[in-house]
Amino acid sequence: MIDRRPFLYDAHVKLGAKIVPFGGWEMPLHYGSGTLAEHLACRNDAVVFDVSHLGTVRCDGPDMFDALQAMLTNDLRKVAPGRAQYTHLLNDDGFVVDDIIVWWVAEDEFDVMPNASNTSGVTGALPGVDVTSERCVLAVQGPQARAKVAKVDQRFAEVGRFRVTRFDYDGVEVRVAGTGYTGEEGLEIAVPNEAAEGLLQRLVDAEITPAGLGARDTLRLEAALPLYGHELTLTSTTLEARLGWVLGWDKETFRGRSAVVRERDRCPDKLLTGLIVEGRQPLRDGGEVVAEGVNVGTLTSGNYSPVLERGIGLGLLSGDLEPGTPVSVALRGREIAASVTSLPFVRKVK
Repeated sequence: MIDRRPFLYDAHVKLGAKIVPFGGWEMPLHYGSGTLAEHLACRNDAVVFDVSHLGTVRCDGPDMFDALQAMLTNDLRKVAPGRAQYTHLLNDDGFVVDDIIVWWVAEDEFDVMPNASNTSGVTGALPGVDVTSERCVLAVQGPQARAKVAKVDQRFAEVGRFRVTRFDYDGVEVRVAGTGYTGEEGLEIAVPNEAAEGLLQRLVDAEITPAGLGARDTLRLEAALPLYGHELTLTSTTLEARLGWVLGWDKETFRGRSAVVRERDRCPDKLLTGLIVEGRQPLRDGGEVVAEGVNVGTLTSGNYSPVLERGIGLGLLSGDLEPGTPVSVALRGREIAASVTSLPFVRKVK
């Protein structure tokens, strides 16, 4: 299978990106400064990611509210037009098909944003149109994101957290949401392809550091944000990931509801748990975790935390392990001492 190139591929190469395959796409892993510098730039200043590999399924029409309510887990009645909402799509057995952000753009207009590898499956489950190839999505993240993006256009900076708006920019309609995947303040801009390279260059000219998938992953891990294919899969559940707040219990139905009600009543068999190492040794997914001589599960994600300067990891582990519990992680023939810690590892956005 040939990986797709994002519309901005050539622009990334000009900026010095190292390109790698990811989710069926060729995407920037990092630029000249490297993943560590990009990570710290996001925590201390502002960065821009190209996240155009994420999907956009456009759901327009008077019946779309009811259709999304009946299929997705969260309750759209909690929000309103001009807001964004995190939600899950489950199968009938209650396992996670995808985790999704819904941009409620206008009364009968929704942009459903699935993960890159799941766009076709989400399109098949929802009555929408895949418009992924028509736009780019640029995510500006960091404590200085709004101040710096205001130099490009003040209207970008005015989009509040989990708010959604659209306006004319450079002769095209852009859609902007106060969302992100780093634990930092920021926004995501969906811009038609013809204006995307110009916008990216203006963001870089405003001293916003381009950042790649390497920093995006370490940032989301520090913030304990789940990654589909790791913490969320077709063999894991919303409740196991401690995301019960995205289940609309007050709704009459959503796909998989009966299964998650049964799981709720018996309690999940495993729960998302954070581990931290005393030293700099990074943890990795696949590491087997032992607590008090008992194998309690496998790491789903792991890496080195640039902020904490220690190895960290997430796992769906059996037993409700208390923070401070010592564990051992078997990884590539080595035994790494770690301990359970509260999540997130790094807390930034209030």
